Amino acid sequence: MPVEIKHCCTGAVIFTYNGADLRGADLYGADLSETNLYGANLSGADLRGADLEGTSGMKGTYIAPETGSFTAWKKCKNAVIVKLRIPAKAKRSNATGRKCRAEFVKVLQVFGAKEGLSMHDNGKTVYRKGETVHCDTWCEDRWTECGGGIHFFMTREEAENY
Repeated sequence: MPVEIKHCCTGAVIFTYNGADLRGADLYGADLSETNLYGANLSGADLRGADLEGTSGMKGTYIAPETGSFTAWKKCKNAVIVKLRIPAKAKRSNATGRKCRAEFVKVLQVFGAKEGLSMHDNGKTVYRKGETVHCDTWCEDRWTECGGGIHFFMTREEAENY
């Protein structure tokens, strides 16, 4: 059964999915008002009654390479962009969106300033070229998108648009 989520004011379809049975899901508290690149915010939704058995929407959603090192991008305060290396030994994760997390990163370049300051911890985490930055706490749960870790995107464009 196809599922459509519509914008509350305009009625425009902002999400369509074929295969999930959301009958019984409580979407009360879910913020479906934003239609940005990253989709609707379902963080307040209670999906315990949803039947997601056999859905294909969750397959192939792991976008961060599971092994090896790779380049990633982060947006900091004042639109500063940081080019990162995710080391092979760093734990990494992503839920179902495009935002990913790593346990630690190496800063390759900083664009727009001498250093990048985190947007989410009052500038406590600083990114400087050549330095390795570790997160305060690492969240093992892959499905906790905003859990502990250094947040990043796979492309510079995604970071800039964040």
